[in-house]
Amino acid sequence: MSDWIMNARMYAVTPEAESLWRELLAHIAREAQVPLTYIPYPAPRPLEDLWSRPDLGAVLMCGYPIAMRLAAVVPLAAPIPSAPWAEGRALYRTDLIVRDDAPYRTLEDTFGGRAGWTVRHSQSGFNAFRHHLLAHRSAQRPRLYAQVTGELITARNVLDAVRERRIDIGPLDAYWHLLVAQHAPQLVAGVRVLDSTPCTPMPPFVAAAGMPQELIARLRSAFGGAAGRPWFAPFRSALLLAGFEAVEARSFEPLLQWEREALDAGYELPA
Repeated sequence: MSDWIMNARMYAVTPEAESLWRELLAHIAREAQVPLTYIPYPAPRPLEDLWSRPDLGAVLMCGYPIAMRLAAVVPLAAPIPSAPWAEGRALYRTDLIVRDDAPYRTLEDTFGGRAGWTVRHSQSGFNAFRHHLLAHRSAQRPRLYAQVTGELITARNVLDAVRERRIDIGPLDAYWHLLVAQHAPQLVAGVRVLDSTPCTPMPPFVAAAGMPQELIARLRSAFGGAAGRPWFAPFRSALLLAGFEAVEARSFEPLLQWEREALDAGYELPA
């Protein structure tokens, strides 16, 4: 493979944000001396098709499908969000959002209402939400919501569904939430965070398993040193990004424990 691709669809919250990611990745590619070509991959095109390509050079991928081995990839490095809850690590969580004018004060207040989720292979939009709800289920109350809308696909669709009163509560990737509040604050006006899940490993940039080890090593080094480069400063503030942390496939295996706990309890879907 002589041509390798890069993409940041997961956190390209606006065209401006995608341009920033594209520029940042171009710097990484030059530092690593690895030829990477940015390709757009807009929603709602299925991310699993992107992740399965044999020419991945540096593409953001959720950690849950990495643990599920949905595609043959090698994690390179994960973003470190500039957020107090990340504590300087490549961690993120799920914000459970409701409308500002909703009467809810606790998660339990939403039970009996309408919830939504994104796709089954999403950590932030599905697995984390399901695991967070699991503790509230009982034999007497196996179902928490009167109506659940699944397969909303994207975080933006969850956000819009809450804003438009089609659902009462939905899960948002907290780093995505920070970025959209930074780049398109009008989209989160009238929405608040009711609760948040515990933090888990951040979605990393990955390469295809067939990429030569020498190129993988150079990309890992370039990501790891990015925060110390003079060119990184504008991205620190614009992308709320403290730097990158090295990760491996095994970093995401704990996410499967959350899956097992839900399935062992007979709780296949958030409901």
